[in-house]
Amino acid sequence: MLRRHLLKGAALAPFAGLAAPALAQNAAARTLRFVPQANLTALDPVWTTATVTNNHGYYVFDTLYGMDMAFHPQPQMVEKHEISDDGRRWRFTLREGLMFHDDTPVRGADCVASIKRWSVRDPYGQLLAKVTESMAAVDDRSFEIKLTRPFPMMLDALAKSEGAPVIMPERLAQTDATKQVTEMVGSGPYRFVASEFNSGSRAVYEKFEAYKPRAEPPSRNAGGKVAHFQRVEWQIIPDSSTAASALMNGEVDWWERPLPDLLPMLGRNRDIAREVTDPTGRLAVMRLNHLQPPFNNIKVRQAVMMAVKQEDYMVASRGPDASWETCRNLWGRGTPYYTGEQEDLMPQSLDKARAALKASGYAGEKVVIINPTDFPDIGPLGQVTADTLSKVGFNVDLVESDWGTVIQRRNSREPVEKGGWSIFHTTGGPASWGNPALSVLVRGQGPKGWFGWWENAKAEELADEWLYSPDEAGQKKAAVALGRLALQEVATVPLGQFKIQTAYRKSLTGMLPGSAPYPWGLRRA
Repeated sequence: MLRRHLLKGAALAPFAGLAAPALAQNAAARTLRFVPQANLTALDPVWTTATVTNNHGYYVFDTLYGMDMAFHPQPQMVEKHEISDDGRRWRFTLREGLMFHDDTPVRGADCVASIKRWSVRDPYGQLLAKVTESMAAVDDRSFEIKLTRPFPMMLDALAKSEGAPVIMPERLAQTDATKQVTEMVGSGPYRFVASEFNSGSRAVYEKFEAYKPRAEPPSRNAGGKVAHFQRVEWQIIPDSSTAASALMNGEVDWWERPLPDLLPMLGRNRDIAREVTDPTGRLAVMRLNHLQPPFNNIKVRQAVMMAVKQEDYMVASRGPDASWETCRNLWGRGTPYYTGEQEDLMPQSLDKARAALKASGYAGEKVVIINPTDFPDIGPLGQVTADTLSKVGFNVDLVESDWGTVIQRRNSREPVEKGGWSIFHTTGGPASWGNPALSVLVRGQGPKGWFGWWENAKAEELADEWLYSPDEAGQKKAAVALGRLALQEVATVPLGQFKIQTAYRKSLTGMLPGSAPYPWGLRRA
């Protein structure tokens, strides 16, 4: 027998009426001009974990569930789900009338193919795949997942915010997960206008009139995603001064991530508002390539971590103000498993790092740091690492390029002499990296894992222990042990935690906490 969970039905959210006839409206007034955090080079949000691609994905694709501001999964494309009494069979029914941008209906078979492709690359999806016996469409509006054992975090997996299991047509979802899907056909609020896409210049989205928002208010990645703007233009402006001038002059409406140094100037402009987009902030990290020398040697990796002084990274990236704090832990501050600073593993000492490197057997191998020049949050991190490791005694080669080149090159598993890499840096939301199923920073999946490919069987055992623990105490014990193990083996090096502000013209109304960088409910006054 199945026990049924009925979810609030979908309804087309009401759109406010406009005083003037549509033909008389100014086209510019119906267009949102947005400056994203970085250039959009990869379009497939399953293929890459780049945040800018993830953000693009939410415009184009919809998800079965979404995570709200309280980090609770809420139904999105799903109308209801049913769970068998033994917890080993889940049946999902879609809302009526869901359509793809190519004017074909969304079917259960599309959902099955999309989840299968996502589960090849995503750490949460891989945990689900390990216990999936079968997955198949029941009919056009429903599909079923049969498990070998109960999977208590099913809805959390399907609702994850970053690296979400976006739903695409079956014909596209059958693409090998190691290759990009380049035809952007989803069922989200906006169509991707491929004819106007110019990487390095702009990306354009047009409102999908057949999209049916949910009736609930928008909340992070859940609720009613109401698109008031007919058109959204992403203007790629890598130079921060140019972006600031464009915002102040009204040439753009919204700048996702202004440089901290420019925020006081923007704040003095009476036409511009500034807001912290997410109170949990961002965690900056360094990722090492575990497959190739010298970082296939744990002692060399530990020498790197001993040298890291987080204050240097945060001042270089964010400035000397109080918008950042140290976080010598792979569980971010404010998350359930943060247990304090682990200075014993991160002493912030060049002298200790030099001694550790000398004793490690390091043979002078070149350390190639791939680093973006067009991403102000990340570029300074690589420059600090290059300077720090040079002082310790590493043979450093800082290779700087645009962010798109970095995210392409980090896929390479070749030696540095053949186009590979040794180190890259990035940032992510602590909540999105907040448990063993979500966090790529602590998982020891090896070749199936995140770039850097740390492999550790004990880490995977602890992830399973967390997933199937019967109570919160057991989960916390497993998560804390996993975070400690991953830091000891230098799976990832934390560099500090910071908050970011977004800036937009006050002519925009309806900006919701946690909604950035999405325009749901946003209007022009």
